[in-house]
Amino acid sequence: MKALRCFCFCFCSLLLLKVSAGFGDLRRPENVSVDSLNTRYVLRWDWPHETAANQTVTFTAQYLEEFRSRKASNEKYWTSVCVNVLEHRCDFTGAELHYNDLYLLRVWANTSQQSSGWVQIRFCPDKHAALGPPSSLKLSSIKGDLEIIITDPLSSTNQSMKTLLNDRLSYLIQYWRRSEEPQKAKVLETKNNLVMLTELDRQTWYCVRVQSCDGSHNKSSVFSDTHCTRTEGQMPYWQIFLYFLISLLLCFLLVLLNFCFYKMFTLLKNTFCPAIQLPDHIQELWLSDSEKPQLLAPESPESVCELLVMVSAELDAVAVDEHSNTEEQDSSTHSRHGSRDSGVYSTEEDTCHRSDLQMSSRKHREELHHGMLLELCA
Repeated sequence: MKALRCFCFCFCSLLLLKVSAGFGDLRRPENVSVDSLNTRYVLRWDWPHETAANQTVTFTAQYLEEFRSRKASNEKYWTSVCVNVLEHRCDFTGAELHYNDLYLLRVWANTSQQSSGWVQIRFCPDKHAALGPPSSLKLSSIKGDLEIIITDPLSSTNQSMKTLLNDRLSYLIQYWRRSEEPQKAKVLETKNNLVMLTELDRQTWYCVRVQSCDGSHNKSSVFSDTHCTRTEGQMPYWQIFLYFLISLLLCFLLVLLNFCFYKMFTLLKNTFCPAIQLPDHIQELWLSDSEKPQLLAPESPESVCELLVMVSAELDAVAVDEHSNTEEQDSSTHSRHGSRDSGVYSTEEDTCHRSDLQMSSRKHREELHHGMLLELCA
């Protein structure tokens, strides 16, 4: 009997060791979590362990409603979603999990000879799933105001998340001038999908972004993409005056820069390329005919020598008078010695004599005038 007992004990020990070697040696997955957005759920895990070269590790993931786990025979209620997959992820989006129910999710690793234990987590979409931003955002300017049309975030079946959240969905709107930083944005919270922003500046660019919120579970999404548009209406007078001053300042700066560049260019030119003066006889060769010094040719001698003509005329008159006096003396002497001649002959002789005197005076005047001109021009 004693020997039989020892045999049975040894056999049971070997059997337990074999079972342990077959099911307890493989490591469990680590860092099990759920990546979720609205109704898209992906179970992820890590398995940074080594295995034998001839073994391939696969994974199986399941889920179960939490209330069924309280039953003794709950293993038959587990539903497998991924079976023997190589990836370290399993998509539960198609599992049709109810948004407000609590579930148990689990995963294990196994090979052809070994299996690990289950790693289990609790997951409730309503509490744990992340909320997405609005699916679309549209801006339009209407009479100087901004109209914002917000489209609800959608589930994996294109159902509005507002329905799943039982109308708890709200929106946080931020809007600011495009010239400012988003940190200075104004905030507006609303549950409406159509919002009108008023009391805005005319002819000004505004930017808007929206965030989805679930106040009951203190959940909020990331902000949507930023959309910008320009309001309508007449530009304020102060803004027009400001643009005018800026344009004047720019023109002044442009003129000042041109003047500075010109001065700098002139300074550099005089420094590195000083001006070289050529000799006068070479510069005269480059002068055009109009630039060379010339004597003015008078249009008529009378216009230049008019006074000289008058002076010469007076001299001629004096000469004529002296010549006339001489001739008169000769004439009187001739008349005394030739009184016998007739009166008609004396008259003709006087006339001829006056003609000779006039011709002689004119010739003398021309010679004096010509001589004065030559002397003046010289």
